[in-house]
Amino acid sequence: MEENKNIPAHVAIILDGNGRWAKAKGLPRNAGHLQGAKAVEDILYDAKDMGIKYLTVYAFSTENWSRPEAEVSALMMLLRNYLKTSIKKSMKNNVRCRVIGDRSLLAKDIIEAIENLENATAENTGLTFTIAINYGSRDEIRRSFIKLADKVKAGKLEPGEITEDMIASNLDTEYMPDPDLLIRTCNEQRVSNFLLWQLAYTEFYFTPVAWPDFNKAELEKAVEAYGNRNRKFGGLKQDQI
Repeated sequence: MEENKNIPAHVAIILDGNGRWAKAKGLPRNAGHLQGAKAVEDILYDAKDMGIKYLTVYAFSTENWSRPEAEVSALMMLLRNYLKTSIKKSMKNNVRCRVIGDRSLLAKDIIEAIENLENATAENTGLTFTIAINYGSRDEIRRSFIKLADKVKAGKLEPGEITEDMIASNLDTEYMPDPDLLIRTCNEQRVSNFLLWQLAYTEFYFTPVAWPDFNKAELEKAVEAYGNRNRKFGGLKQDQI
């Protein structure tokens, strides 16, 4: 990639195509998920090397529970393995790890492993890596409204005092800026209940590449495309007036 100083601070990725990648190769779907997990780890460190400060991946949505039980179990096992092995690597690379989503439906050992990972890496100052697990953006916004409604009920807040910043500060992502760039793989072109509030002014990049084949070169293409966008945030730049 040619030198490009316009690097997005926050990149979010919807990981698509693990199953299709496996089917095309005559492999079981779980083989695609395994290769997809490896691709996540590779892209994490590629993003760090490129100067990206925040990387957020959509790993498991609230709707994914409807998949076959065997596939869900395999995905949870991959998650367990990652949570167990990532602390050492994250500490070595100064990566801060966070998990967003509703943890109430996750197994107790997974919740404990998430907490261990977050606590162990909390003071790291490099790239912030966020995994969305049992995450749905509408559910996230609903939970934010409940927090604000509780304050109204307690007499600590008037309804008319609620601001956009208040809503944002009660979302799962309150600790990081909104994404600059959203990448979705395998020719899918929708947001699928992912970061609906946060994507208001995000640039979208769609690629036909299935997630297990997404690599540093593909990430560089996405970042280069982002660098060529004219981000106006609803206004006009001085030379356009």
